[in-house]
Amino acid sequence: MRWEGNRESDNVEDRRGDGGGGGGGFSFGGGSLSIGGVVIALILSFVFGINPLTLLGGMGGGGGVPQQATSQRAPANDTETRFMRTVLADTEDTWSALFSAQGAQYQPPKLVLFDGRTATGCGTGQSSTGPFYCPADRKVYIDLDFYRLMQQRFHVSGEFAQAYVIAHEVGHHVQHLLGVSDQVHQAQQNASEAEGNAMSVRLELQADCFAGVWAFHANRSRQILEQGDVEAALSAATAIGDDALQRQAQGYVVPDSFTHGTSAQRTRWFRTGLETGDVAKCDTFNTRQL
Repeated sequence: MRWEGNRESDNVEDRRGDGGGGGGGFSFGGGSLSIGGVVIALILSFVFGINPLTLLGGMGGGGGVPQQATSQRAPANDTETRFMRTVLADTEDTWSALFSAQGAQYQPPKLVLFDGRTATGCGTGQSSTGPFYCPADRKVYIDLDFYRLMQQRFHVSGEFAQAYVIAHEVGHHVQHLLGVSDQVHQAQQNASEAEGNAMSVRLELQADCFAGVWAFHANRSRQILEQGDVEAALSAATAIGDDALQRQAQGYVVPDSFTHGTSAQRTRWFRTGLETGDVAKCDTFNTRQL
């Protein structure tokens, strides 16, 4: 992925080393979190969920106990951090242009880098929940160790695959700005568990499509894609499909419990955004064929 020399965003909070770690880290053979033995609900929230803190009792902007503010510092200047700032800036430029074309103003989210755990507007965020977006404070949270997990556990690597993670979470921010996520959460209040899960799937697939829309416009404007980049992102989408995760964890799938979409659905909707660049094509709520 070509990104060196492009604009870097100032909307980044670096909370790494603030003393919030401990108890939230990854463990691959024992200790605080064993992926092989974790319950399926946590596995499904572990990758690219709109707000995995719902499993911990925190949801959106309501019901949570206000968290103590965490100190902020300028982000480090290592290659990985500069990459994150550059990808975030690219999403800002892309969505600002798309919103402006519709006579609206885009309000970018903050990106918070942390390790272990950190205070959020949705409760205490932990590394074990993976990257997530909190609508209450309009921030995307990520522990960069997640990228190591992508490579070690799911055999997915490459900068564009990492950018897809951020673009997906920013897609949830766009949904929040458009009012889509609020409508879905309200509808889920009066829905059965299976119906609520089906709504979550459509929300996640739309975020995948929005990530593809970003990639289309970013590549057209700044030629960011290199050979193999799209394949890496599609491999990431395939690896974290609900069916793939459930089959890996328990040997069989339970479609009614899907919350993010199958591997085929996730790759299809990401590719839809990537090939068209059209936000209107990302209407996952008014289509029978996901």
